[in-house]
Amino acid sequence: MARAPFAFDGPARASVHHLKYGGVRGVGRALGAAMATCVPPGVDVITWVPLARRRKAVRGFDQARELAQAVGEQTGGTVRGLLRRVVATGPQAQRDAVARRESMRGSFVVRRRSSVRGHVLLVDDVLTTGATAAACAEVLLEHGAATVSLVVAARALLRSRRPAYTRPGPRPGLWLPGDHLR
Repeated sequence: MARAPFAFDGPARASVHHLKYGGVRGVGRALGAAMATCVPPGVDVITWVPLARRRKAVRGFDQARELAQAVGEQTGGTVRGLLRRVVATGPQAQRDAVARRESMRGSFVVRRRSSVRGHVLLVDDVLTTGATAAACAEVLLEHGAATVSLVVAARALLRSRRPAYTRPGPRPGLWLPGDHLR
């Protein structure tokens, strides 16, 4: 299950970029508050998709960790770093879905001494193809998670000539604040 409070466009896109590339951490708290409205019930632990060491050193922080901490503060959930990135895959933005899945395979491991149990909420900034989240979820499930859900700040929508959602009500793969969650 993947949920997002925003589509990755307009102000939401600008906000994610301010967080990731501008280091504006206050944006992370605001996005995290919106993301908290999408958290499914029954989450046992909140974790995040970790950055590679080099990218974290360049940025000075891990934006997904910032988002996870903000979601944890809003929901009262326990936040723990369960994953470690062992392969620096480089930016995924210019890769197609097949290349993303291939590059993500084997990129994550469970951190030593981490106990993975129950319903794990995985947090990231943007969901595009789902390759990164799938690689993380696979490792978490292999190490004891019963369920892995994903909450992101924004969901990338396919670009086409017609609007992605033309009718009111539930949107497949995208939940917005105010939607009734089942």
